[in-house]
Amino acid sequence: MTYRPDPGRYEGMIYHRTGRSGLMLPAISLGLWHNFGGVDVFENGRKIIHRAFDAGITHFDLANNYGPPPGSAEENFGRVLATDLKPYRDELIISTKAGYAMWPGPYGDNGSRKYLLASLDQSLQRMGLDYVDIFYSHRPDPDTPMEETMMALDQAVRQGKALYAGISSYSPGQSRQAAEILRHLGTPCLIHQPRYSILDRWVEDGLLDTLEELGMGCIAFSPLKQGLLTNRYLDGIPADSRAAKPTGFLSKDQVNPETIDKIKRLHELALNRGQSLAQMAIAWLLKDKRVTSVIIGASSTQQLEDNLKALNNLAFNEEELRQIDAIAGHD
Repeated sequence: MTYRPDPGRYEGMIYHRTGRSGLMLPAISLGLWHNFGGVDVFENGRKIIHRAFDAGITHFDLANNYGPPPGSAEENFGRVLATDLKPYRDELIISTKAGYAMWPGPYGDNGSRKYLLASLDQSLQRMGLDYVDIFYSHRPDPDTPMEETMMALDQAVRQGKALYAGISSYSPGQSRQAAEILRHLGTPCLIHQPRYSILDRWVEDGLLDTLEELGMGCIAFSPLKQGLLTNRYLDGIPADSRAAKPTGFLSKDQVNPETIDKIKRLHELALNRGQSLAQMAIAWLLKDKRVTSVIIGASSTQQLEDNLKALNNLAFNEEELRQIDAIAGHD
């Protein structure tokens, strides 16, 4: 069956300007970090991507190593592009990254020019694209000169293989250095992608202010702290949950009694706002005008629909903000 996107797809989404650039991003973007790899059910991921675009989500965020296995999320997304979204390429913002281990040997990891540009070529091939909209340095590499990493991003843009350059997980000082090098090269640094949530506030210690000063956008990942900021762990660790798995980024020791108590109190506050905990967590990030977009994951279209409802209530009063800070330990 031929996919035809919802003709009203732009009516319900909010779009924000990315820093001082001309690029607009949806308030909610879809990340393909989990649930879109070779081990996952392809048709399920395809339905989620369809529903996202139908809801006005124009930005799809990937990386070379997303899967598992690494590279398979890009391959699957490329299949959806080829069969369903190709006529709408100019309505899409597609991003990818390089910076983590991707292939054996000394040239398949970190921040060298060799690795970044080879990785980008591989990503384009997997997705069947001539260019991506945003290409990120996925993490800073202390063993590679910052100039070399930024020159690779600049070269990617000048070659037409990326329209914009971005960085991820750089400190405030590193972000300033990266932006200065790119500005000197003539390719502005468009956006920074940091980890940020109610329970993970490191960006508030100078990074958000730095990005605002530099005119860079900010797109937050892990807004639900790997699922902690949902109703999933209100009563402990479910057997089929992410924390119950031996591998991954959420371990059992993170779901401790103190954290569960915080989650329960935040859950009650969200209910008083007429939201789920996940919806409130997404809305809380978007209250800050320096946050351009929030990247959410989804394992089903229902989960995607639920998270999109965060846009129905983005306003917080001072007492709600005070209570959230107190619960999270940031009062």
